[in-house]
Amino acid sequence: MTERVVLAYSGGLDTSVAIGWIAEETGAEVIAVAADVGQGGEDLDVIRQRALDCGAVEAEVADARDEFAQEYCLPALQANALYMDRYPLVSALSRPTIVKHLVAAARKHGASVVAHGCTGKGNDQVRFEVGIGALAPDLRCIAPVRDSGMTRDRAIDFAERHNLPIDVNKKSPYSIDQNLWGRAIETGFLEDIWNGPIEDIYSYTQDPRVPRETDEVVIGFEAGVPVSIDGRSVSVRGAIEELNSRAGAQGVGRLDMVEDRLVGIKSREVYEAPGAIALITAHQELENVTIERDLARFKRQVDQRWGELVYDGLWFSPLKESLDAFIASTQQCVTGEIRMTLHAGRAVVTGRQSEASLYDFDLATYDEGDTYDQSLAKGFVEIWGMPSRIAAARDQRLAGNGK
Repeated sequence: MTERVVLAYSGGLDTSVAIGWIAEETGAEVIAVAADVGQGGEDLDVIRQRALDCGAVEAEVADARDEFAQEYCLPALQANALYMDRYPLVSALSRPTIVKHLVAAARKHGASVVAHGCTGKGNDQVRFEVGIGALAPDLRCIAPVRDSGMTRDRAIDFAERHNLPIDVNKKSPYSIDQNLWGRAIETGFLEDIWNGPIEDIYSYTQDPRVPRETDEVVIGFEAGVPVSIDGRSVSVRGAIEELNSRAGAQGVGRLDMVEDRLVGIKSREVYEAPGAIALITAHQELENVTIERDLARFKRQVDQRWGELVYDGLWFSPLKESLDAFIASTQQCVTGEIRMTLHAGRAVVTGRQSEASLYDFDLATYDEGDTYDQSLAKGFVEIWGMPSRIAAARDQRLAGNGK
């Protein structure tokens, strides 16, 4: 029986060439698998036909937008996931989504190998291969671009020699990855970290410097899930899409950063994630209102570790699964509404209300009606500072004795 290889297929040059390369090098039949995670661009039927025209024996396309929003973006939102306190895990979230479809296709078609089009420099090779290994330890992974040292020029030459139906003359100076949660831009002139981004690279966001009317939005949450915008019921995907549009129109969500890649190098990345940044900002503020202090402090540590695990390709790891359970338990009372203004590149919270609020006006006020008994504070301060005071007295005593 001829060996079969499932290929993560994007429709671009590298993965189109990989179909023929795999067939030539291994003699295997290739099944191409593409997933729509909200990246836009070409119609999936067009991509499917291109895979077949490039030599795939089968090609599957999946509309995974709702799945991606509900099962991947929502957990990231509830974890307030920002790698290095800034990056909302745009590419890192889509990879485990795609991995699940690759493994399912491998089982369906009896494939023993899964292939991807990643290079050896990036994080995605890890995310694909570690994810596949976690879901299907028996499957083998190959990476034609990485393992064969395939350059763009070699890929173009292969495509031309085999008359592949790809427009190889279009050469963007950038490497771009995008989905429902955001958009990542790298390479080209951006590799010089002194060069500032130019307006032409952006697609999800408008120039925040252009004067425009402020947009006010009210986002409603139930148990940590966005369920309404301005009083209208929305799905998770609908909330992301609407805020991508509205926050993007105000220039919200632009990021320019040098980040620590998993493979050990630093990389300059430009991101735009208007919906993600607006939703995370709103969710964090509602947690501030509804989650008790010590739980909130500990959750911030968990959130950071959760984001690092996902960035590092460990979506399907035991620790990530356990942290998911903790985060889910914290969301029970994260219900209420957050009002925000979207303007000049910023999403600013201006109001919050919740039946589960821990904010007590009568305790917080300095005006008439204050129910806080300030006479209790003196003893509290004495007891709270006692360990530090005793330690300081000891240090002074020892210093005086010349010790």
